Amino acid sequence: MAAAPILGCPESAFAAEIHELPGAAMSLWWGLPFAGLLLSIATGPLLFHHLWEHHYGKIAAGWAALAVVPLAVAFGIPTAGEAVLHTLLTEYMSFIILLFALYTISGGILLAGNIHGTPLVNAGLLLIGALLASVIGTTGASMILIRPMLRANDNRPFNAHVVIFFIFLVSNIGGSLTPLGDPPLFVGFLRGVDFFWTTVHILPDTLFVGGLVLAVFLAIDLVLHRREGGMPKIKDPTPDTKVRLRGLANLPLLASVIGAILLSASWKPGVSIPVLGVGLGLQNLVRDAVILVLAFLSLKVSYKSHREANGFTWGPIAEVAKLFAGIFICIVPVIAILRAGHDGALAPLVALVTSSEGQPNDLAYFWLTGALSSFLDNAPTYLVFFELAGGDAQHLMTEAASTLAAISAGAVFMGANTYIGNAPNFMVFAIARHRGFKMPGFFGYMAWSGLVLIPTFLIAGFLFF
Repeated sequence: MAAAPILGCPESAFAAEIHELPGAAMSLWWGLPFAGLLLSIATGPLLFHHLWEHHYGKIAAGWAALAVVPLAVAFGIPTAGEAVLHTLLTEYMSFIILLFALYTISGGILLAGNIHGTPLVNAGLLLIGALLASVIGTTGASMILIRPMLRANDNRPFNAHVVIFFIFLVSNIGGSLTPLGDPPLFVGFLRGVDFFWTTVHILPDTLFVGGLVLAVFLAIDLVLHRREGGMPKIKDPTPDTKVRLRGLANLPLLASVIGAILLSASWKPGVSIPVLGVGLGLQNLVRDAVILVLAFLSLKVSYKSHREANGFTWGPIAEVAKLFAGIFICIVPVIAILRAGHDGALAPLVALVTSSEGQPNDLAYFWLTGALSSFLDNAPTYLVFFELAGGDAQHLMTEAASTLAAISAGAVFMGANTYIGNAPNFMVFAIARHRGFKMPGFFGYMAWSGLVLIPTFLIAGFLFF
């Protein structure tokens, strides 16, 4: 899981707040808390797992304090406090409320039963999951479908590749068509990007990338399935049974979440309500309240047994809430520097994505956004390059549409390059290992993504950007 707190009004107050910080006079040291937090997120679960598991919230709070305290000392408590509060109230709250609702509602939907994991069945499940990802988010789709996918393939000698391509397609690429699909796109939506803008402008890219990756999977799975034919049979620990979709009461709740978001984008009463000195658009407050009510309704109407069967816990969403609070705070001074453009400390980065004629280099935006999204969280990475491209949603959706498409595609697609590129990746990896699947390690997974995804992205980059 922004600067346009009143949707449809990208000239909103956040831009003014950030402009009060003298980005041109700020050095790269101001970006240290942001870089430190992202590095902690990238390395913590792998290098110091137990420490991270018990203290990630404190670590995030520490980096946030390192961002806020110097801002208050250098520019005064009113300026620093206003910038941080505006970010938390108009960006972070809407962002985490949506993630919370999608996670909660999808957790009450259970795909029970089991089918045999043939190549065609697996490809069909991956296709369904990829399509579902843009409706209920990559996290929701991953959590609903990963266990049925594992059950379908738990009697096959070669099955790790099924999980790898699941991460490619369901946990990442499939979420590229709506703001519901992946956190960076919802950040863009909150910044003023139209709800269906990505559906229209990223559709050709998604069809090509997703279709090619799915075709590669089918070819690999066919070869491995034939090799398994001559091997000793493994007793199926989960015999085939009738597949049933349970928790149907949650489906209209998901539809209502989409309706609330669309309503907030079209209904503009022009009413701003001050909260702690920050003006919040009425339509946004109503949207967030409705989404919260829908999430709590899901808890009431869902069977506890369905959530238990899904392995539903509050741990993942609590981790996301704490870490993203730190991220949204730490990125405030970085955005101020980026807004200074060629006059700021990040001028070399601006030069990398700008041609000699001063025009944006879309291919550079695609690869730089994607490369950072592979190792850092893709939502703040998207935000950095969104600001680098000017931060004006109306301009980016029209005159600079190809640039916004490059940023969006890079952030969503290339989150699949590593286990830490997108939140569901590591969750799926952990669930598969717990079920006995012999998953490759961090660099083993990158070998798969390097062989399958990087050539696909190279072709897509030259075709579309």
